[in-house]
Amino acid sequence: MMNKPPRKPKKATSGASSGSKPPASSANEDISQQADPASATITVTAVEVPELTEEEQRDRLHLERRVERAFFEAGKALMELRDRRLYRSTHKTFEEYCRVRPWRWRSHRFGHNRRQSYLLMDAAVIFDNLEQKCDRNDHILPTNEWQIRPLSKLDPDIQPEAWEQAVESANGKVPSHRIVKDVVQRIMERTQVPNTYRIGEVCQILVKDNPELRGKGGCWAIVSAVNDFSCTVKMWDGEYTVGLQHLKSFNYLPQECQQMQSLSNRISRLYSDSLEETVKNLLQSLGKLNRPYLTAVEEKLLSVLESEYEKDNCLND
Repeated sequence: MMNKPPRKPKKATSGASSGSKPPASSANEDISQQADPASATITVTAVEVPELTEEEQRDRLHLERRVERAFFEAGKALMELRDRRLYRSTHKTFEEYCRVRPWRWRSHRFGHNRRQSYLLMDAAVIFDNLEQKCDRNDHILPTNEWQIRPLSKLDPDIQPEAWEQAVESANGKVPSHRIVKDVVQRIMERTQVPNTYRIGEVCQILVKDNPELRGKGGCWAIVSAVNDFSCTVKMWDGEYTVGLQHLKSFNYLPQECQQMQSLSNRISRLYSDSLEETVKNLLQSLGKLNRPYLTAVEEKLLSVLESEYEKDNCLND
């Protein structure tokens, strides 16, 4: 005999027992009787923050000063590494050492680590100058290299004056790069020198509408003479007088300008119209570099040309 299927439970009727949920209308009435959420009171427990002790205040000031001087200490350390040639066991030159060494302070702002090294060294010199000559009562000194980079365009004697003006413009706080740059620009305009380029400075050639510079666009040139509204510049194939509107500084550091001067001298000794076309093209390509150093391959190629050039001179002699 088959078992009967279980009976389905009966649906609840309107006459539900007292334990059932109240009707929707009753629930709405309960909600309407509650307090307005917007007028609810939130209780916040106050937490007392203890003041710093005198020792803690001294420690904080000491640590803040160490952080502020971090770039200065880095620049001083790099100068000692360079001057004592402590890189010589692993690298031939300081430039190579800086470029290859995986520094922890590596920054995307700089194109190469070697450039950052020179910027930090220059900043350390400027920082030391400011620390010695600025009003010690203010105790407002740079906290990073970027803030004082514009000061490199001024003579050391004027740098403290420019920094103090920048601090004043920043309402007694550490001035930003833009504020320092504006102050430096005003000081340079005050000198009323129309041509701010300096002998030995490396510039980029801007052709614009000058047909005499055709084929020289983007090439580097080294300033050999400063005129009122033009510069005489030395390029890979000779000297030219160029208007200021056709020049743009690469803003190379002094050491980088010296390296470019050395490269210019090497190319000038080799270049002549009688050279083979391939050799001339190679020298011209070196004259269009937008960096102040040669790669290992470029250095080898130039060295080979120099050895061949010297050999030919010996044979001719």
